Amino acid sequence: KFTVCENSMEMLVQNNLNLPKVTEEDGCLLAGFDEEKCLKKLSSGLFTFQTYLEYVQETFTSEKQKVESLCYSTKHLATTIRQMVINPDEVVIPDSATQKSLLTKLKSDKTWIEKITTHLILRDFTS
Repeated sequence: KFTVCENSMEMLVQNNLNLPKVTEEDGCLLAGFDEEKCLKKLSSGLFTFQTYLEYVQETFTSEKQKVESLCYSTKHLATTIRQMVINPDEVVIPDSATQKSLLTKLKSDKTWIEKITTHLILRDFTS
């Protein structure tokens, strides 16, 4: 359901969104698995994704209900994982000023970049 102009594939290479990703250092991979460290990273990453998903919700209106459900489920999952951490206060949650600033930056993009940004957010969220 999502189409991207062939010429805009260059935008995929220029991904400067700094989306949360799980890396080897996060302790989530089989080699070097560290449950506590991994849970903190997953929870923090999901909380960070909330702002990006809010942007997707505002721009990807054709799938409004699905995106609303995704936002709700993601927040619930982030909160649930945070409760599993020994010290939940160590989970990094972006403050409202940071979230607002990021959302404003995302909204400033032109319409054709909107589609690429939405695609990148959903692709990285899935991963």
